[in-house]
Amino acid sequence: MKFVVFASPRKLPKPAKLVGRVVVLDIAFAAEGTGARFSTVTEPFINGLGERLAMWVDHHDHALHSRFADDPRFVLTTKQEHGACPELVTPEVVARAGDVDTIVCHDDLDGLYSAVKWKLDGREPYEGADADARAVDTRVGPLSKRGEWFDRALRGRPRDEKLRAVIVDYLVRGMKDGDARASIDEAADEFALHEERAHELAKGYVVEGGAAYVDASGFVGRVGAYDKTLALLLGQERATVSVVFDEQTVTLAAGFDSGLNLLTLLGIDGGMPTRVSVPRARLTEVRDVLRKVR
Repeated sequence: MKFVVFASPRKLPKPAKLVGRVVVLDIAFAAEGTGARFSTVTEPFINGLGERLAMWVDHHDHALHSRFADDPRFVLTTKQEHGACPELVTPEVVARAGDVDTIVCHDDLDGLYSAVKWKLDGREPYEGADADARAVDTRVGPLSKRGEWFDRALRGRPRDEKLRAVIVDYLVRGMKDGDARASIDEAADEFALHEERAHELAKGYVVEGGAAYVDASGFVGRVGAYDKTLALLLGQERATVSVVFDEQTVTLAAGFDSGLNLLTLLGIDGGMPTRVSVPRARLTEVRDVLRKVR
């Protein structure tokens, strides 16, 4: 039995609480701009696992990837090279890692699909699953009805760990569990409300040069939770870069095929080049940088 633990680059589990040998999937090295640091988050996690780290597979850009170039346990690429992580989880990679007791994966669809493929020894849970993960993670290309269903469910309940576990188990078991399907249906239906709120928020976009800005401060308190990914995509219909900011965070996004590298523009050392988040204190700096974008 392989345990699955859901995590994020900024919030990793304590190594001592993980069972046996561990594989890490779709977890980016922590980047300075997120308020976390490689030296205080990622590195202690790697060191804490020590020889129990069987493999780390990821596709997010980071300046420190080169440090691990000679360590066969690390399969690290850029987002441009691989738009999603599951396509890196091949039968050969799984076999090379050997026996694994615990999977630590990113808590989004891309990460869940990676965990499922690992449990299936590198096989897709359904034909086209890799392509669906890539379409969701890049927001480019067609998405199957099945992929859209899982995506909407996760976005409808973005903090529901039980739902993530249900989806992983459902995919691993061949998608035959009626009770699981009902739970996923229910979560997917809830996304409609988040979708509606994102459209409402997007009405407030203001275009300045090559960027569209919307102030989401207090929006959740007044209206309720919204889907930020959709809100950002709606902003990209108005300008090259969309910016959603609230009391704590400024989130920027550009199309995967835009050619922009927001990490470079903002001096951030790792993450997704076309979507980054920085503290609200950097909003003025963001505006100054984006004035040069067209």
